[in-house]
Amino acid sequence: MSRWDRLAGAIALLFAVLPLWVSRHLPMVDLPQHLHLISVLHRIDDPTTIYPKLFAVRAELTPYLGYYYAVSFLNWLLPIEVANKLFLSAYVIGMPLGLAFLLRSLGRPSWPSLLALPFAYGDSFAWGFVNYCSALPLAFFSCGLAVRAISDQQRRRAWAVWLAVTLVLTLLFHVQVFAFVALAFLALLLTTRAPEDPHSVSSFGPGRAKSIHTSASTQQVASEGPAARGAEPRAMSATFDSQRWRELLVVRVPSLLAALPAAVLFAVWVVGRVGQPTEVEYGAPWKAWGPLLSSSNLSFKSFAQNRDELFAVLANMLRDGSDRYALYAVGIAAAAAVVLGAWQAMRQATGEGPIERWRILGLGAIALSLYFLLPFDIRGYMYYLNTRYAHLAAALLVCAVPPLRAAAGRILGAAAVACAIMLGLVLAQGFASFGREAAAVDRLAPSCPPAALIMGLIFNPSSAVVRHPVYLHSAATLALERGGATNFSFARTQHSPIRYRGSPPPTFPSEWRPDQFDFARQGGAYDAFLVRGAAPAQVFGPLLGSQLELAGRADGFHLVRRR
Repeated sequence: MSRWDRLAGAIALLFAVLPLWVSRHLPMVDLPQHLHLISVLHRIDDPTTIYPKLFAVRAELTPYLGYYYAVSFLNWLLPIEVANKLFLSAYVIGMPLGLAFLLRSLGRPSWPSLLALPFAYGDSFAWGFVNYCSALPLAFFSCGLAVRAISDQQRRRAWAVWLAVTLVLTLLFHVQVFAFVALAFLALLLTTRAPEDPHSVSSFGPGRAKSIHTSASTQQVASEGPAARGAEPRAMSATFDSQRWRELLVVRVPSLLAALPAAVLFAVWVVGRVGQPTEVEYGAPWKAWGPLLSSSNLSFKSFAQNRDELFAVLANMLRDGSDRYALYAVGIAAAAAVVLGAWQAMRQATGEGPIERWRILGLGAIALSLYFLLPFDIRGYMYYLNTRYAHLAAALLVCAVPPLRAAAGRILGAAAVACAIMLGLVLAQGFASFGREAAAVDRLAPSCPPAALIMGLIFNPSSAVVRHPVYLHSAATLALERGGATNFSFARTQHSPIRYRGSPPPTFPSEWRPDQFDFARQGGAYDAFLVRGAAPAQVFGPLLGSQLELAGRADGFHLVRRR
C-alpha cells in the first residue's frame, strides 16, 4: 500500500468519526440508558449517589459485558461521555479495518472496505444498539483470522490464538453477531484451502500467490499410467480417501480448537439464560407471551415487509434524508466496480479460483438470510432481532465487488474516500443540530435533586432533526448527571451487568405508555419527574402546587419535583 493510499484512508476514517465529536449528545435512543448503567458500574460504591442503595453488579456471564466494561475502564482516564465517544470512534474505524483485514485474508484488494463506512451508522446505530454494532468489527476480524488459521502454513498457530481471542470477545459484546460468526466460521472452514490439502491451490495473501500441492501417493499413481490406475485395488482407494480426509482435518485442528473457548462460553450462557424461570404474561411488554420458541412468543415480519425495509434501514437517521446521499454514492461506486469487473473478466482471468471467488459473497448471503429468516422479536429474550443484520449484510455485500486492475482500483478507492467525506460532513451537520436541540436537558440538570429517583414521562419522544424517538430515555441523562436512577432501566433485563438489589421502583408497564402513569400507585417513590409532550398540570392536576412544584422548563421539557 502506497503512502498516498494510507493518507487517503486516514482522511476517510477521520471524516467518518467526525459526527461523533461535534456535539455532547448523540442521536441514539438507548444511549442514555447505556451511559447511566456504565456510570453505575463505575461508581457502584459511591455514597454520594443512589447506586449502592439501589443496584448491585450481576455476578454472571452476560453478552453485554464487553461494551460496559470497556467504557467503564476508559472512564478512569476520561469523562464518561468522552470515553464513550472514543469507544464509538474505535467501532466506526474498526468497521473498514476489519473488512480490509478480511478482504486481504481472502486474497482480495482492500479498497472496497471504505465503501462500508455508511453502514457503521443507520438504523441500529440510531436505536443505540451499541453492543451489537461494536461486535461487527470483531466479526470481520474473526472471519479473516479463520481464513489465515487455515491457509497460512507458517503462522497457523499464531492466527488460531488470535482467532480464539476475537471469538470470545465477539460473544462478550453481542450474541447475535456471534451467531453470524458461528455460521461464517463453518462456511470458511469448508471453503478455505490449506497448502497441505491434496490437489489444493492456496489463495492466502495479498498477491494471491498460487501453489499446487499434490500428495505423493497421487503422483505415484499418475506416473504409472492408465493401466495401473485402472487396476488400483479398492482397498488402496479407501486408504487414500481416509488419508486425504485425515490430512484435511489435521490442518484445520488449530481453527477448531480456537473455536472451543467461545463455544463453551456460549453453552454456559445459553444454559444459564434459558434455564432461568421466565415470567409468562401474554400481551405484557418485556415479558414472554408463551414458551421460548412457541408461535405465540415469536413475532415475524413478512418477507415483503423485510424486503421493503431493507434499503430504508441502511440510512434513516436524519429527517431531511441527507444521510442517504453517501449511501447512493456508495451504490454507484459499487455498481461501477461490478461493471468494470465483468468487463475485465471477459478480457482476462482474474486469478481467483472457483471457490475463492464466492467466499465473501457467501458471507454476505449468510447475513442476508438471517435478516429474512429470523423473527423480529423473541418476547422476553431478544427484541428487534432480524433487522439488525441488514447493516452486516450490506457491509459484506458491498465488499464483494470483483477484483480490479490496479488503475481502476485506485480510481474507485478515491471514490470511496469521497463517499466517506460526504458521509462525515452530512452527519456532522445533522448531529450538531441535534446536539443544540438536546441541550435542553442539560439546562434542567442543576434543578434536579442529587441522588434522586426520577420518573420519565415522555409523551413525545420525537426530535425535529432525527427520525428515531431519541428522547424516550431522557430521564436517564438527568440520572447520570445527578447520580440518580430512573423508573425504567436496563438493569431490569437479564443481559445487563447491573441488577436491582431488591424490587425495582414501581412504574407503569412500558416506558412507551406514560399515559398509564398513576401517581397514587407509582408517584410516591419518586423525587422528580421529567415531562415532555404534555403540560405538567395535565399530568399531575391539583398535586402541582401542593405536593409538587415546577422546578424548570426548557424547549418542551418540564422538570417537576417534590416541594
